Amino acid sequence: MLDIDTIKKVDASGICTVYDQWPDIAKQSYESDHEPVNFRDIDHIVFAGMGGSGAIGDVLTSILSRTNIHVCNIKGYTLPNTVDDKTLVITTSVSGNTRETLSILDIASKLDCHIVAFSSGGKIKEFCKRNKIDHRIIPQTHSPRASFPSFLFSMLKILDPILSIDKKDVAEAINNLEVVRRKIWSSNLTDDNTSLNLAEWITGIPVIYYPWGLKPAATRFKNSLQENAKLHSMVENVIEVCHNGIVAWEGKSTVQPILIEGSDDYITTKERWKVIKEYFDVNGIGYREVFADKGGIITKLVSLIYVLDYSTIYRAIMSNVDPTPIKSIDFIKEKLSHLQA
Repeated sequence: MLDIDTIKKVDASGICTVYDQWPDIAKQSYESDHEPVNFRDIDHIVFAGMGGSGAIGDVLTSILSRTNIHVCNIKGYTLPNTVDDKTLVITTSVSGNTRETLSILDIASKLDCHIVAFSSGGKIKEFCKRNKIDHRIIPQTHSPRASFPSFLFSMLKILDPILSIDKKDVAEAINNLEVVRRKIWSSNLTDDNTSLNLAEWITGIPVIYYPWGLKPAATRFKNSLQENAKLHSMVENVIEVCHNGIVAWEGKSTVQPILIEGSDDYITTKERWKVIKEYFDVNGIGYREVFADKGGIITKLVSLIYVLDYSTIYRAIMSNVDPTPIKSIDFIKEKLSHLQA
């Protein structure tokens, strides 16, 4: 089990301190004085962003999947051909310098569509100023991935006229974050800490199984395992895996299955979970289950991301790895800057 002295020693940049403040950051961001957008007749929303910024688009896309608005989340350089005068393109780049997101902005600025951009500044702010595009500044907190609650809840406030999300659902999500914090934060390094227990269990390569509605949390978990813990990881839909991925368990493997489940998963999904767990039990394959909290979709996704993200930070520290540096990403960005200079 970890102790606070080890955390302070290995976590040189203090990412744990930021995660301990997530509920406060979420509340402050949603109660901020950000002015809501004023777009009308929108029937198509395109989110665009990469990495930690893209995770925000994943969550918002999932929330809106139950509405009549056509939604997609782009992680790349181009927009779909379906963009028209009733489309709202929403770009997110915490740093404000993401190449792919700048490309999306450039393309959108030449089309007959609505645009709003979110960043902490950077080239995106400059581009929006030159092209008279609605730009909203949200400060970066430590790093793009750690800025998740400040950007998500600020955007929920700003995009409220478009998203039409019940304020009670947002309040529920923020209140639940406070409940989750008491269980997983660095002031509770005990056997009751769900994130810490999961981190201790992970010794191989995690493969994350998820139901369709919880995909954003599973994808974020994979990304955070890679960025924070510097571990290879995989993510698969629980229904799809029954048609292919399950066969891989017939061979020897150091892969560890982690099942991301919801208490109200669709009945056929629950049946699939039951069969897969029986298969693992019969074949002596160890697995871990992580359950989403009860509540609205925002509560489920945000609380899951909080628990799973913190487990990746604990896993990094247990391995004597500072979770903050991302040297490989820095290498790629440097090479790209030379190629495009």
